[in-house]
Amino acid sequence: MSKEAQVSAPRKRNRWGEGEQLRGEILAAASRLLSELGGEDGLTIRGVARAAGIAPASIYQHFSDRAALVAGLTEHEFARLRVTMEAAEHRVDAGDVVGRVRAMIHASCRFAVENPGHYRLMTADGPPRTAPGARPSGPLHDVIDLLVAGFARCAEAGVALRVTAERAAVIAFVGAHGRVALFQDSAEHNDADSVTAFVDEFVSLVFA
Repeated sequence: MSKEAQVSAPRKRNRWGEGEQLRGEILAAASRLLSELGGEDGLTIRGVARAAGIAPASIYQHFSDRAALVAGLTEHEFARLRVTMEAAEHRVDAGDVVGRVRAMIHASCRFAVENPGHYRLMTADGPPRTAPGARPSGPLHDVIDLLVAGFARCAEAGVALRVTAERAAVIAFVGAHGRVALFQDSAEHNDADSVTAFVDEFVSLVFA
């Protein structure tokens, strides 16, 4: 039996008003299935329904089609990444402003390395287009905003930056993303520590 065909135990029907709970369960099941498949190509409404232990019709109550499910899953994974980065930041002493930024970037790299299929899905389309002069928005920019805030705290604490906090955040994220992409494309990507070591060197360049 294929991994996609494995069926979770039937779930109890949610009571009235618990629709958001079911939506969360669907996305969690899709996330687990994505880990098993290694990529979104095999992700189907029927497969997610099996993984969640529900009928496919229940998924259509929350997601109109597969594209909507994938979009919802992308937002779900970005939310997981934000929580991971925030938790890493809070484990570092508040006075170590540079260490807190590095901790967030390390956490994002580990997330990408440990969840390659999820990360490819999250970054496949790049940032959404925005009108000229409009502030970019979306789950990817929400993650970058965490880094903007972190670099801003560095500047406020007297740690000089070579560029603005906004520019530093973009540079750090793009550098980390590029290194992770090379890691995932490598035939022998078994040294995840090399990713964070590179990122540390790269991030140091934005400090004066």
